[in-house]
Amino acid sequence: MAESLSEGSSLGHDYQVEEVASGFGTPWGLAFISDTEMIITERGGQLWLLDTGSDERSEINGLPDDIVTRGQGGLLDVQTSPEFAADRTLYITYSKSIGDEAATTLARAVLSEDNQRLTDWEDLLVTDSASSAGQHFGSRVTFDDEGYVYFGVGDRGDRNNGQDFSNHASSIMRLHMDGQVPDDNPFVDNPDIPDEIWSLGHRNPQGLTYDSERDILWEIEHGPRGGDEINVIEPGANYGWPIVSHGREYWGPVNVGEAESLPGYVDPVKVYVPSIAPGSLWVYRGEAFPEWQGHLFAGALVLTHLNHIAVDAQGTIGDEDRLLEDLGERIRAVTEDHRGYLYLSTDSGRILRVSPPAP
Repeated sequence: MAESLSEGSSLGHDYQVEEVASGFGTPWGLAFISDTEMIITERGGQLWLLDTGSDERSEINGLPDDIVTRGQGGLLDVQTSPEFAADRTLYITYSKSIGDEAATTLARAVLSEDNQRLTDWEDLLVTDSASSAGQHFGSRVTFDDEGYVYFGVGDRGDRNNGQDFSNHASSIMRLHMDGQVPDDNPFVDNPDIPDEIWSLGHRNPQGLTYDSERDILWEIEHGPRGGDEINVIEPGANYGWPIVSHGREYWGPVNVGEAESLPGYVDPVKVYVPSIAPGSLWVYRGEAFPEWQGHLFAGALVLTHLNHIAVDAQGTIGDEDRLLEDLGERIRAVTEDHRGYLYLSTDSGRILRVSPPAP
């Protein structure tokens, strides 16, 4: 039975928090494959199946042997194909060994009928972002309603990548589900920019989610010492890192970049100063909390809470609330089940559930 941890209220609803499971090592990605069965990635290079009703778990075999666990890299996000019931395909991002370096990579594989093994592993895009650095790999995965998959890559710890468009670093990519490049990607006719790129100038996108009701691709990324951003992603747009930033240098009280806003660069729709260090982003569409529908939820790492952002029907950002601060947990991933209960992972290895209080 899940252990109750706390209760609270946020923007129109009371809620309770329960521990569903514990003992994982940095559970980075979460994806439901049935009403109760959840796939969990561990950054250290393990893939798990967890029954959220019974806490039964088993390791899934079939991962490649070239996953590099270095700094912030390793086995990263997992999402089910929009046609998972028919194709049983998982989309996975990870840091792939490239000699002595590592590159953020989007892959897909088929989950066996008994949920015990991956088959038909296929790297869809090994990004041109290889580096020996251990920072800023990205990399969440999301899908729109037109058959495209999106994922992001950070600047790999080199801020010059922010405005160096010759590689995939500091970018969000858009691909067909089989990894092919769409003909209408914004830079397919530009020989100086990789065809896969959808948007530019991102420091480290740690949350990416498609809002089908509003047709918005939302993104959240880390800023330096302040300046975490929520962005609405548009094709071909430049989000400015490191020329435009609300952050400050780590070595002193000096602003990063030239300004907080400049012509030619897209401004964020929300900025966090001080930084919360976002780990994820999710648009809520469940039935359990009707007043939360269309709201955004982001896991906060440094400020250890679940960030709740109200969004109106037009996509305008509203009030913000900070949940679960009393737990002191670095919240990494956020997802929801068929009832609209929220599920969170923490860097301490716990899986938590946010649900309506028991009557």
